[in-house]
Amino acid sequence: MSTLIMIRSDADDGFNSPAKEKAANRRNRSPLLSPCRAKQLVSASKIKLLFAFCAFVIVFFITSRLSSFMAWKLHHASSVSSPSRGGYTVLINTWKQNSVLKQAVAHYASCHGADAIHVAWSESEPPSEKLKTHLHKIVILKSQKAHKPNFRFDINAKDGSNSRFKPIKDLRTDAIFSVDDDVIVPCPTLDFAFTVWQSASSTMVGFVPRMHWLDKEQSNVAYYRYGGWWSVWWMGTYSMVLSKAAFFHRKYLDLYTYEMSPSIHNYISRERNCEDIAMSLVVANATVAPPVWVKGKIHEIGASDISNLRGNSHNRNKCLNDLISLYGTLPLVSTNVKAVSARNEWLW
Repeated sequence: MSTLIMIRSDADDGFNSPAKEKAANRRNRSPLLSPCRAKQLVSASKIKLLFAFCAFVIVFFITSRLSSFMAWKLHHASSVSSPSRGGYTVLINTWKQNSVLKQAVAHYASCHGADAIHVAWSESEPPSEKLKTHLHKIVILKSQKAHKPNFRFDINAKDGSNSRFKPIKDLRTDAIFSVDDDVIVPCPTLDFAFTVWQSASSTMVGFVPRMHWLDKEQSNVAYYRYGGWWSVWWMGTYSMVLSKAAFFHRKYLDLYTYEMSPSIHNYISRERNCEDIAMSLVVANATVAPPVWVKGKIHEIGASDISNLRGNSHNRNKCLNDLISLYGTLPLVSTNVKAVSARNEWLW
């Protein structure tokens, strides 16, 4: 006797088979999405990820800047002020700007790594006792550590521009930070540059890069061009950092004063300019290596910047070529390396 099995469609409610129930349960467990619905869900996920990334960036920015908003103080590497390292000596070159000098001394006295502050005084008249007393008080008041920086005037009025690089007696540090009286480098930036110098203490480490290049050569005589900031920015290379804001080893004070040709000293005294180029030649000749440019904001508080004066480009070109001729060689080495603090950068 045969058995008849009746199969009805889903629309027929009168009969259910075991196969039909299994299929229905399978559909309930794994509902299928239409292509349109799937696209909407993917778009929504992308938007959520974008919002999450934006929120992360905002939180990161706020936390990285929170110390400045809340006046918190960052703790920097102990090597900056470690007694075994000695810190650095700030050597300020000044010229008839007493009000600016007071600001500079007050600022650098507050820098934790400053072991001493020396003022290279090149004027015909010595500093007044009133000015000396005032600056001594500023150093004591502004210093934020128990060991107060040693403060002193180094008076060398007879030797003009060369006097800024006279050897200093009784120095307690190897590191010299040479700076003009109208240039202010923030203390954290200065301390970072000092750590860079510690890793390359034979070369110059500074904030103001300059470059040179061969312009033409006639009758076996080369003529070089001196390039300012815009040349460095455009070419992406440099061969000097100016001593208006730079670290170098104390030994270069001796080399500049006692080993450099007297003809170069006489030239600089006569021109009252370009001692910074001469120091770059001295260091490059001793190291056969380029300087190191440190990225960091510096502030000029003087009334005017000599680099912006009319005719300065011509004068610097002349100085560069005259000094190379007197020096007898061109030791400058070009580079495109720049030291950057990872604390202040968004991306590694």
